[in-house]
Amino acid sequence: MEEVDLRRLLPVALSLLAVVSLVTPAQAQRVVWGPCSGALAALECATLSVPLDYVHPDQGTIAVMVSRRPAADPAHRKGVLLINPGGPGGSGLSMPRYIADHTPLGQYYDLVGFDPRGVGSSTALRCLTPRGLAGLESRPADDQFAAWAADARSTEDACKRSGGGIRPFIDTRDTARDMDQIRDALGVAKINYLGYSYGTYLGAVYGSLFPDRLNLSVLDSSVHPEWIWRRQFMEQAAAYRSDVDSWAAWVGDRNGAFGLGVGRAAVLVSVEQLASTLAKSPVGKFTRSTLDGAVGEGARYRPLWSDLAQVLVSLRKGDHVAVGDAVGAGTALAQRGLDALQSGVFDTVTCEADWPTDVTTYYQDMRIYRDAFPYGYGVLRAAPTTCTYRSFTPAEPPVSLARRGYPVGVVVQGEGDTQTEYAGGPAMAQRLRDNLITVSDEGAHGQYGTNPCATEKINRYFVDGVLPDSSSVCPGSPRPDVPADTLPARSATLGQSVHNYLSALAPF
Repeated sequence: MEEVDLRRLLPVALSLLAVVSLVTPAQAQRVVWGPCSGALAALECATLSVPLDYVHPDQGTIAVMVSRRPAADPAHRKGVLLINPGGPGGSGLSMPRYIADHTPLGQYYDLVGFDPRGVGSSTALRCLTPRGLAGLESRPADDQFAAWAADARSTEDACKRSGGGIRPFIDTRDTARDMDQIRDALGVAKINYLGYSYGTYLGAVYGSLFPDRLNLSVLDSSVHPEWIWRRQFMEQAAAYRSDVDSWAAWVGDRNGAFGLGVGRAAVLVSVEQLASTLAKSPVGKFTRSTLDGAVGEGARYRPLWSDLAQVLVSLRKGDHVAVGDAVGAGTALAQRGLDALQSGVFDTVTCEADWPTDVTTYYQDMRIYRDAFPYGYGVLRAAPTTCTYRSFTPAEPPVSLARRGYPVGVVVQGEGDTQTEYAGGPAMAQRLRDNLITVSDEGAHGQYGTNPCATEKINRYFVDGVLPDSSSVCPGSPRPDVPADTLPARSATLGQSVHNYLSALAPF
């Protein structure tokens, strides 16, 4: 091997030390706590100043808003628990209240939430909303693809015009650095961490950058460490389809109850026949696209399976009154999914990794996904996004994930989760050498605080410091109590029950 010239390495070492010093301030900021405003008045809030560009801190600062709920039992206080709800782009200011209301952790931890850089009450990245050029179709024709691409380009151009100088620094690495500024301002040597969805990746990045400053960690509904970011979205389509297949098999075992066919394949034929009919003659507001969205969303949630089957039965009869509320809820959820792709922070953070720039790559994938994954708008996951036309250069590359030095954490993953496909959980647990909780037969997104078994295991970890088994399984939400080949009693409030359930399950 060639002999190493230490003199050549000295400038590099000094530059690395300079960068480290930027994220390890010698003196913590003085935090001035006051009551949060509005619905969060029961919490304390404070604003921190953090560098916009950690590599060049003289380029100005931005604000990060932080919320806190001090431990209710100071005598048994275990430290600080920092919480992120996901997104990217989700506001975390209300998370201390949510965790205090749904878990016992508020007794033992100072619960701390924050609006990440670019979000909400922090210095916000506000992008203009362009006029939509493409409608939300679950099975767009080839000649519509160009409009989808134009829509993505127009959205990126709008953000370019209004994103100012902060956009290259709205990314996961810098948000993790902000988290360390929060830790320092709170005056603690280490934080504990709870992250949902995108927050799992954020927590993994924090631990990779600051392993000596992280104690206990739970990553709930994890992204896949190798799928940052395009493949993460594409895999959502396959997850929706897997849930639909499971639902169709369940309905197919109950042909006497629903009359949609015997076996999974026959039920899917009934769905496709109805989709073809609705493409030509909508029932009320129910179109083929609405059907595809409702089937995808409804199949995620096992308690809705009977209701979803009844929706299809009613549609085949042309009885749109009974499903009117369900249509509205399904359409609202689908629209929220589309809106998420147009938020400034989401469209910037997910561009921190490179995406293909050849639009024909997307068109090829859209043809496949349109046919294979129509339910839950699978084609949307393969379509061009703002990242296809990224107009800025990320300040730094994504972080390489590893756990070096901080305690073993816990990853929890729903088997049928559509937002973060199941494979992400085992992959993240393996990458970080964390323990894994699998919630079986469960399509919901976010398990801690909702799934009793997973919540109990995580409570024991956070409260008593006891890890769950290296790999363990919790049951998901129960399927409807509809025995095979018996007629279920139809609820007179079917539509409202579906509406209430879907509205309560808006993703983080």
